[in-house]
Amino acid sequence: MDQEGRESVFSATTELDGDHATVRVRGEVDLSTADTMFQAATRADAPRVTLDLREVMFFDSAAIQALIRLADHCPELTVLPSRQVRRVLDISGLGEQPWLATT
Repeated sequence: MDQEGRESVFSATTELDGDHATVRVRGEVDLSTADTMFQAATRADAPRVTLDLREVMFFDSAAIQALIRLADHCPELTVLPSRQVRRVLDISGLGEQPWLATT
């Protein structure tokens, strides 16, 4: 459990609507789960991908690498970050990327 009492079990689910895939990720994205996040987002082979990270409590350097690979792979990527993910991306210098949603 995290500091707020939420379960930190990782999951990544993909919903496809035409040419748009929405991937909802929850829990911790780290060395053991980052590739699973990437595969969930690329499995549908959709040109438009929304990566919903609003329920992610932990995001490490392996997760950042997977996210950069995903941005290179998906021409129309939108990332919805949690507060924790936003902080990690800001610290790593990725806070101004065009694929990162401001809300």
